[in-house]
Amino acid sequence: MTLGDVKVLPGLDEIKAAAELIYKTMPATPQYSWPLLNERASQIAGAVEVWVKHENHTPVGAFKVRGGLVYMDWLRHERPEVKTVVSATRGNHGQSMAFAGKQLGLRVVIVVPFGNSPEKNRSMRCLGAELVEFGNDFQEASEHAAYLEGKFGWHRVPSFDLRLVTGVSTYAWEMFTACPELETFYVPIGMGSGVCGTIAARNALGLKTKVVGVVSTHAPAYALSFAAGHVREHESTTEIADGVACRKPDETTLEILKAGMDRILMVDDKAVKEAMRAYFVDTHNVAEGAGAIGLAALLMDRPKGGKRVGTVLCGGNVDSDVFGSVLCDGGLS
Repeated sequence: MTLGDVKVLPGLDEIKAAAELIYKTMPATPQYSWPLLNERASQIAGAVEVWVKHENHTPVGAFKVRGGLVYMDWLRHERPEVKTVVSATRGNHGQSMAFAGKQLGLRVVIVVPFGNSPEKNRSMRCLGAELVEFGNDFQEASEHAAYLEGKFGWHRVPSFDLRLVTGVSTYAWEMFTACPELETFYVPIGMGSGVCGTIAARNALGLKTKVVGVVSTHAPAYALSFAAGHVREHESTTEIADGVACRKPDETTLEILKAGMDRILMVDDKAVKEAMRAYFVDTHNVAEGAGAIGLAALLMDRPKGGKRVGTVLCGGNVDSDVFGSVLCDGGLS
Protein backbone atom coordinates (compact mmCIF):
# COMPACT_ATOMS: atom_id res chain seq x y z
CA MET A 1 0.00 0.00 0.00
CA THR A 2 1.12 3.57 -0.59
CA LEU A 3 0.08 6.91 0.80
CA GLY A 4 0.77 9.32 -2.02
CA ASP A 5 4.13 8.26 -3.38
CA VAL A 6 5.38 6.72 -0.15
CA LYS A 7 5.22 2.98 0.46
CA VAL A 8 3.80 2.39 3.91
CA LEU A 9 2.99 -1.19 4.80
CA PRO A 10 5.67 -3.90 4.75
CA GLY A 11 5.54 -6.57 2.07
CA LEU A 12 5.97 -10.31 2.46
CA ASP A 13 9.77 -10.26 2.23
CA GLU A 14 9.98 -7.58 4.92
CA ILE A 15 7.61 -9.49 7.21
CA LYS A 16 9.57 -12.72 6.78
CA ALA A 17 12.83 -10.92 7.49
CA ALA A 18 11.33 -9.44 10.65
CA ALA A 19 10.17 -12.91 11.71
CA GLU A 20 13.67 -14.33 11.29
CA LEU A 21 15.03 -11.56 13.49
CA ILE A 22 12.36 -12.10 16.15
CA TYR A 23 12.89 -15.87 16.22
CA LYS A 24 16.43 -15.31 17.44
CA THR A 25 14.84 -14.20 20.71
CA MET A 26 11.47 -15.97 20.91
CA PRO A 27 9.56 -18.69 19.05
CA ALA A 28 6.36 -18.23 17.11
CA THR A 29 3.35 -18.08 19.42
CA PRO A 30 0.54 -20.66 19.15
CA GLN A 31 -2.89 -20.28 17.61
CA TYR A 32 -5.68 -22.58 18.69
CA SER A 33 -9.32 -23.22 17.99
CA TRP A 34 -10.67 -24.03 21.47
CA PRO A 35 -13.71 -26.39 21.64
CA LEU A 36 -15.35 -24.58 24.56
CA LEU A 37 -14.88 -21.20 22.94
CA ASN A 38 -16.35 -22.55 19.72
CA GLU A 39 -19.33 -23.84 21.66
CA ARG A 40 -19.80 -20.48 23.40
CA ALA A 41 -19.75 -18.58 20.10
CA SER A 42 -21.94 -21.16 18.35
CA GLN A 43 -24.66 -20.87 21.01
CA ILE A 44 -25.11 -17.23 20.04
CA ALA A 45 -25.88 -17.70 16.34
CA GLY A 46 -25.05 -21.06 14.78
CA ALA A 47 -21.93 -23.14 14.30
CA VAL A 48 -18.66 -21.23 14.09
CA GLU A 49 -14.95 -22.01 14.25
CA VAL A 50 -13.02 -19.50 16.35
CA TRP A 51 -9.23 -19.18 16.15
CA VAL A 52 -7.22 -17.34 18.81
CA LYS A 53 -3.67 -16.06 18.36
CA HIS A 54 -1.93 -16.25 21.74
CA GLU A 55 0.31 -13.20 21.96
CA ASN A 56 -0.01 -13.47 25.72
CA HIS A 57 2.68 -16.17 25.36
CA THR A 58 5.56 -13.85 24.41
CA PRO A 59 8.45 -13.05 26.81
CA VAL A 60 6.65 -9.90 27.99
CA GLY A 61 3.13 -11.31 27.81
CA ALA A 62 2.05 -9.16 24.86
CA PHE A 63 2.48 -8.74 21.10
CA LYS A 64 4.37 -5.45 21.42
CA VAL A 65 7.71 -7.18 21.98
CA ARG A 66 7.86 -8.06 18.27
CA GLY A 67 7.87 -4.41 17.29
CA GLY A 68 10.38 -3.55 19.98
CA LEU A 69 12.86 -6.12 18.73
CA VAL A 70 12.61 -4.90 15.14
CA TYR A 71 12.78 -1.22 16.10
CA MET A 72 15.80 -1.64 18.36
CA ASP A 73 17.61 -3.68 15.71
CA TRP A 74 17.08 -0.80 13.26
CA LEU A 75 18.34 1.63 15.89
CA ARG A 76 21.48 -0.44 16.45
CA HIS A 77 22.33 -0.41 12.75
CA GLU A 78 21.18 3.07 11.74
CA ARG A 79 21.64 5.13 14.91
CA PRO A 80 24.52 3.52 16.85
CA GLU A 81 25.22 6.83 18.61
CA VAL A 82 21.93 6.58 20.55
CA LYS A 83 22.49 5.70 24.20
CA THR A 84 19.13 6.64 25.74
CA VAL A 85 15.63 6.08 24.40
CA VAL A 86 12.43 7.53 25.82
CA SER A 87 8.82 6.58 25.15
CA ALA A 88 5.35 6.69 26.69
CA THR A 89 3.11 3.75 27.48
CA ARG A 90 0.31 2.26 29.51
CA GLY A 91 2.49 -0.84 29.88
CA ASN A 92 2.99 -3.29 27.04
CA HIS A 93 4.83 -0.95 24.67
CA GLY A 94 7.07 0.07 27.55
CA GLN A 95 7.85 -3.53 28.44
CA SER A 96 8.72 -4.11 24.80
CA MET A 97 11.13 -1.17 24.76
CA ALA A 98 12.73 -2.24 28.04
CA PHE A 99 13.10 -5.87 26.95
CA ALA A 100 14.62 -5.05 23.56
CA GLY A 101 16.69 -2.13 24.85
CA LYS A 102 18.26 -4.22 27.59
CA GLN A 103 19.59 -6.64 24.96
CA LEU A 104 21.48 -3.77 23.35
CA GLY A 105 22.64 -2.15 26.58
CA LEU A 106 20.55 0.98 26.02
CA ARG A 107 19.17 3.20 28.74
CA VAL A 108 15.38 3.12 28.50
CA VAL A 109 13.23 5.84 30.06
CA ILE A 110 9.48 5.22 30.05
CA VAL A 111 6.79 7.79 30.84
CA VAL A 112 3.55 6.45 32.31
CA PRO A 113 0.48 8.40 33.44
CA PHE A 114 -0.38 8.64 37.11
CA GLY A 115 -2.44 5.69 38.30
CA ASN A 116 -0.93 3.30 35.77
CA SER A 117 -1.02 -0.45 36.43
CA PRO A 118 1.31 -1.16 39.40
CA GLU A 119 2.21 -4.60 38.10
CA LYS A 120 3.04 -3.32 34.61
CA ASN A 121 5.14 -0.60 36.20
CA ARG A 122 6.99 -3.16 38.29
CA SER A 123 7.57 -5.35 35.25
CA MET A 124 9.09 -2.46 33.29
CA ARG A 125 11.42 -1.65 36.16
CA CYS A 126 12.46 -5.31 36.45
CA LEU A 127 13.32 -5.23 32.74
CA GLY A 128 15.64 -2.30 33.42
CA ALA A 129 13.52 0.70 32.48
CA GLU A 130 13.55 3.97 34.40
CA LEU A 131 9.98 5.13 34.97
CA VAL A 132 8.73 8.70 34.99
CA GLU A 133 5.14 9.30 36.10
CA PHE A 134 3.47 12.23 34.37
CA GLY A 135 -0.02 13.21 33.23
CA ASN A 136 -3.54 11.96 33.72
CA ASP A 137 -3.74 9.86 30.56
CA PHE A 138 -1.57 8.35 27.83
CA GLN A 139 -1.69 11.46 25.66
CA GLU A 140 -0.24 13.67 28.40
CA ALA A 141 2.44 11.05 29.10
CA SER A 142 3.30 10.96 25.40
CA GLU A 143 3.59 14.73 25.24
CA HIS A 144 5.94 14.65 28.22
CA ALA A 145 8.10 12.04 26.49
CA ALA A 146 8.40 14.46 23.58
CA TYR A 147 9.40 17.20 26.03
CA LEU A 148 12.13 14.99 27.51
CA GLU A 149 13.36 14.23 24.01
CA GLY A 150 13.80 17.92 23.33
CA LYS A 151 15.29 18.75 26.70
CA PHE A 152 17.91 16.00 26.88
CA GLY A 153 18.38 15.01 23.25
CA TRP A 154 17.21 11.45 23.87
CA HIS A 155 15.83 9.32 21.05
CA ARG A 156 12.06 9.09 21.37
CA VAL A 157 10.36 5.89 20.26
CA PRO A 158 6.81 6.69 19.14
CA SER A 159 3.89 4.45 20.02
CA PHE A 160 3.18 4.09 16.31
CA ASP A 161 5.99 3.66 13.80
CA LEU A 162 6.23 1.62 10.61
CA ARG A 163 9.15 -0.36 12.05
CA LEU A 164 6.91 -1.34 14.96
CA VAL A 165 4.21 -2.29 12.45
CA THR A 166 6.66 -4.50 10.56
CA GLY A 167 7.56 -6.30 13.76
CA VAL A 168 4.04 -6.91 15.00
CA SER A 169 2.82 -7.89 11.52
CA THR A 170 4.65 -11.18 12.11
CA TYR A 171 2.00 -12.42 14.55
CA ALA A 172 -0.73 -12.01 11.93
CA TRP A 173 1.52 -13.62 9.29
CA GLU A 174 1.97 -16.61 11.62
CA MET A 175 -1.75 -16.78 12.26
CA PHE A 176 -2.81 -16.52 8.63
CA THR A 177 -0.29 -19.10 7.43
CA ALA A 178 -0.93 -21.61 10.23
CA CYS A 179 -4.72 -21.93 10.18
CA PRO A 180 -7.44 -22.11 7.50
CA GLU A 181 -8.38 -18.85 5.82
CA LEU A 182 -10.55 -16.78 8.10
CA GLU A 183 -13.58 -14.82 6.99
CA THR A 184 -13.10 -12.12 9.62
CA PHE A 185 -10.32 -11.22 12.06
CA TYR A 186 -11.05 -8.94 15.04
CA VAL A 187 -8.16 -6.74 16.22
CA PRO A 188 -7.98 -4.32 19.18
CA ILE A 189 -6.90 -0.77 18.34
CA GLY A 190 -4.70 1.10 20.79
CA MET A 191 -2.39 3.35 18.79
CA GLY A 192 -2.68 1.09 15.74
CA SER A 193 0.44 -1.00 15.21
CA GLY A 194 -1.41 -4.29 15.72
CA VAL A 195 -4.28 -3.60 13.35
CA CYS A 196 -1.98 -2.09 10.71
CA GLY A 197 0.31 -5.10 11.02
CA THR A 198 -2.67 -7.38 10.51
CA ILE A 199 -3.71 -5.49 7.37
CA ALA A 200 -0.12 -5.73 6.12
CA ALA A 201 0.05 -9.50 6.61
CA ARG A 202 -3.39 -10.02 5.07
CA ASN A 203 -2.42 -7.96 2.03
CA ALA A 204 1.00 -9.57 1.67
CA LEU A 205 -0.58 -13.03 1.60
CA GLY A 206 -3.32 -11.97 -0.81
CA LEU A 207 -6.13 -13.11 1.47
CA LYS A 208 -9.76 -11.99 1.47
CA THR A 209 -10.04 -11.96 5.27
CA LYS A 210 -11.93 -8.92 6.55
CA VAL A 211 -10.10 -7.00 9.26
CA VAL A 212 -12.40 -5.50 11.89
CA GLY A 213 -10.95 -3.05 14.38
CA VAL A 214 -12.18 -3.01 17.95
CA VAL A 215 -12.22 -0.12 20.42
CA SER A 216 -13.86 0.54 23.75
CA THR A 217 -17.16 2.38 23.88
CA HIS A 218 -15.43 4.38 26.61
CA ALA A 219 -12.45 5.23 24.33
CA PRO A 220 -14.09 5.86 20.95
CA ALA A 221 -11.54 8.21 19.32
CA TYR A 222 -10.55 5.82 16.52
CA ALA A 223 -14.16 4.86 15.80
CA LEU A 224 -15.16 8.52 15.59
CA SER A 225 -12.15 9.32 13.43
CA PHE A 226 -12.78 6.38 11.09
CA ALA A 227 -16.41 7.46 10.64
CA ALA A 228 -15.46 11.10 10.08
CA GLY A 229 -12.50 10.37 7.80
CA HIS A 230 -10.16 12.55 9.84
CA VAL A 231 -8.62 12.58 13.31
CA ARG A 232 -11.03 13.35 16.11
CA GLU A 233 -9.94 13.42 19.74
CA HIS A 234 -12.09 12.04 22.53
CA GLU A 235 -11.38 11.42 26.17
CA SER A 236 -10.99 7.86 27.42
CA THR A 237 -12.88 6.64 30.47
CA THR A 238 -12.53 2.86 30.17
CA GLU A 239 -11.83 1.27 33.53
CA ILE A 240 -10.64 -2.12 32.29
CA ALA A 241 -9.12 -1.82 28.78
CA ASP A 242 -6.22 0.56 29.36
CA GLY A 243 -4.35 -0.83 26.34
CA VAL A 244 -6.88 0.78 24.00
CA ALA A 245 -7.27 4.01 25.97
CA CYS A 246 -6.39 6.32 23.08
CA ARG A 247 -7.43 9.98 23.18
CA LYS A 248 -5.76 11.20 19.96
CA PRO A 249 -5.47 8.82 16.97
CA ASP A 250 -2.40 8.74 14.74
CA GLU A 251 -2.95 10.25 11.28
CA THR A 252 -0.92 7.64 9.38
CA THR A 253 -2.72 4.83 11.19
CA LEU A 254 -6.07 6.31 10.27
CA GLU A 255 -5.14 6.49 6.58
CA ILE A 256 -4.07 2.83 6.64
CA LEU A 257 -7.32 1.84 8.34
CA LYS A 258 -9.42 3.76 5.84
CA ALA A 259 -7.73 1.88 3.01
CA GLY A 260 -7.57 -1.61 4.48
CA MET A 261 -10.01 -2.14 7.33
CA ASP A 262 -13.59 -3.33 6.91
CA ARG A 263 -15.16 -1.56 9.89
CA ILE A 264 -14.79 -0.72 13.59
CA LEU A 265 -16.81 -2.12 16.45
CA MET A 266 -17.16 -0.65 19.92
CA VAL A 267 -17.70 -2.74 23.05
CA ASP A 268 -18.25 -1.58 26.61
CA ASP A 269 -16.36 -2.50 29.77
CA LYS A 270 -19.01 -5.02 30.81
CA ALA A 271 -18.55 -7.00 27.58
CA VAL A 272 -14.76 -6.85 27.97
CA LYS A 273 -14.98 -8.31 31.46
CA GLU A 274 -17.27 -11.07 30.19
CA ALA A 275 -14.70 -11.89 27.49
CA MET A 276 -11.91 -12.00 30.09
CA ARG A 277 -13.94 -14.54 32.03
CA ALA A 278 -14.69 -16.49 28.85
CA TYR A 279 -10.99 -16.80 28.05
CA PHE A 280 -10.27 -18.08 31.53
CA VAL A 281 -13.15 -20.57 31.64
CA ASP A 282 -12.84 -21.84 28.07
CA THR A 283 -9.05 -21.76 27.56
CA HIS A 284 -7.52 -21.25 31.03
CA ASN A 285 -5.68 -18.20 29.69
CA VAL A 286 -5.45 -14.86 31.49
CA ALA A 287 -6.34 -11.87 29.31
CA GLU A 288 -6.01 -8.20 30.18
CA GLY A 289 -8.87 -5.95 29.13
CA ALA A 290 -7.36 -4.90 25.81
CA GLY A 291 -6.36 -8.53 25.24
CA ALA A 292 -9.97 -9.68 25.54
CA ILE A 293 -11.70 -6.86 23.69
CA GLY A 294 -11.30 -8.60 20.32
CA LEU A 295 -13.15 -11.65 21.60
CA ALA A 296 -15.85 -9.42 23.08
CA ALA A 297 -16.43 -7.92 19.63
CA LEU A 298 -16.32 -11.32 17.92
CA LEU A 299 -19.05 -12.64 20.19
CA MET A 300 -21.12 -9.49 19.86
CA ASP A 301 -20.84 -9.58 16.07
CA ARG A 302 -22.23 -13.09 15.62
CA PRO A 303 -23.23 -14.23 13.02
CA LYS A 304 -22.06 -11.35 10.83
CA GLY A 305 -18.40 -12.33 10.96
CA GLY A 306 -18.96 -15.66 9.22
CA LYS A 307 -18.38 -19.32 10.04
CA ARG A 308 -14.59 -19.19 10.53
CA VAL A 309 -13.34 -16.18 12.47
CA GLY A 310 -10.34 -15.21 14.54
CA THR A 311 -8.97 -12.75 17.04
CA VAL A 312 -5.78 -12.05 18.95
CA LEU A 313 -5.36 -12.36 22.69
CA CYS A 314 -2.82 -9.56 22.42
CA GLY A 315 -1.85 -9.33 26.08
CA GLY A 316 -2.27 -11.01 29.43
CA ASN A 317 -0.77 -8.32 31.67
CA VAL A 318 -3.58 -7.55 34.07
CA ASP A 319 -3.06 -6.70 37.73
CA SER A 320 -3.91 -9.69 39.91
CA ASP A 321 -6.42 -7.81 42.07
CA VAL A 322 -8.20 -6.49 38.99
CA PHE A 323 -8.40 -9.92 37.42
CA GLY A 324 -9.60 -11.47 40.66
CA SER A 325 -12.36 -8.88 40.87
CA VAL A 326 -13.40 -9.54 37.25
CA LEU A 327 -13.69 -13.27 37.91
CA CYS A 328 -15.53 -12.92 41.20
CA ASP A 329 -17.95 -10.22 40.09
CA GLY A 330 -19.24 -12.14 37.12
CA GLY A 331 -18.94 -15.72 38.25
CA LEU A 332 -17.24 -18.42 36.21
CA SER A 333 -19.69 -19.52 33.53
